[in-house]
Amino acid sequence: MSGGYYVPATSRWPILGSLALGAMMVGTGIKLVYDTGTPLMLIGMASVIIVMGLWFREVIRESMSGLYDAQMDRSFRWGMGWFIFSEVMFFAAFFGALFYVRTFAIPWLGGEGAKGVSALLWPEFVAQWPLFNPPDSSVIGPERVFSPWQLPLVNTLILVTSSITLTVAHEALKSGERKTCRHWLAGTVLLGCCFIVIQGVEYYEAYHHYGITLEAGIFGATFFILTGFHGVHVIVGTIILACMLVRIWKGHFANDHHFGFEASCWYWHFVDVVWVGLFIFVYVF
Repeated sequence: MSGGYYVPATSRWPILGSLALGAMMVGTGIKLVYDTGTPLMLIGMASVIIVMGLWFREVIRESMSGLYDAQMDRSFRWGMGWFIFSEVMFFAAFFGALFYVRTFAIPWLGGEGAKGVSALLWPEFVAQWPLFNPPDSSVIGPERVFSPWQLPLVNTLILVTSSITLTVAHEALKSGERKTCRHWLAGTVLLGCCFIVIQGVEYYEAYHHYGITLEAGIFGATFFILTGFHGVHVIVGTIILACMLVRIWKGHFANDHHFGFEASCWYWHFVDVVWVGLFIFVYVF
């Protein structure tokens, strides 16, 4: 401690995390280009998980030892805030790509707008969304698309409900009602698992019955990039909330000192908001 502010000792986790992440990304790149990088990708992925687990364990132990004060709490809040902002920009890029294709690129190929001359490339192309008939005949578009009022609507209701149950759990923790917090948090984790299972069913249907694949033109690419990355975030968020549930069972967190739990709430609510945007702009319109 120095003047009431905790200064952590030299840590090996940042460099180990960087090496693990680098190995995972290099392996992924080799896998995509040469189809031979699977072992390196899996080793890197496992290393990232191990480093994260050990690093978080160390942070939890420091917090439980009373080493963190109000200034450290503000540092954590700023860090989590900037992390979520980076996630907002991450999804904004993919939403931007979707809007660009739908608003500009496809109409241009159909002969509209200032760059309508692009229609000379494929004169028989019909500008529509979803794009069932891509201009390049070598690309086969989807056969049909999902009705937003079936599985997508169910998943939307599940995630919106999960935000409510998580808020109840958070308020219960602040009130010292730990049993109530555990029950509602367990319900949130269960809802997250339900979302993941339903999205898995949807992906199976997409590939086997709807013709929606990663090779199904721009619609298939944008569909899986947006919903796939969101699905990964739901999986990560569910794991985080499950870890919070274990910590609650073990007696961690105080009524007025539980930023680890609060940060997981921030993350989950962000994931829910992103899904509402996906439901509107990917499934409905």
